[in-house]
Amino acid sequence: MAQKKADPNYKVIAENRRARFDYAIEEDIECGIILMGSEVKSLRENGANIAESYASVEDGELFLINSYIAPFQQARVWKHEERRRRKLLVSRKELARLWNATQRKGMTLVPIVMYFNDRGLVKLKIGIAKGKKNHDKRETEAKRDWNRQKQRLLKEG
Repeated sequence: MAQKKADPNYKVIAENRRARFDYAIEEDIECGIILMGSEVKSLRENGANIAESYASVEDGELFLINSYIAPFQQARVWKHEERRRRKLLVSRKELARLWNATQRKGMTLVPIVMYFNDRGLVKLKIGIAKGKKNHDKRETEAKRDWNRQKQRLLKEG
């Protein structure tokens, strides 16, 4: 059986590593994002941060709010705003499902990872998540530590 080759176009741009620690993610959805040319060029140079950002359904549209894309140095005339609201592209059916999920108590839309897909397009994976309490975070950390310790013991003996 032939192994699948790693796609040269697939590349992770930014990852929200705190998302899985701070939130219990129930499901995730891949969506497109509307960007300016200078933003795409800046992303190719790894100039993005989605750690403090979130997604929101407003007026029947989905937006990524408070994400940072570094300014592109060579763009002099058509520079982009670094922390502007960026429209996300999902189907109407998914948009309705996201809106219903956020209306439930404690649910939010959290960006998990931004990446270039196999066709070279920028995609964003957002998760429908519920915030964790402090005791849930401690429990998750204890499980992770135990799994690490268990792997060490199995490796030694």
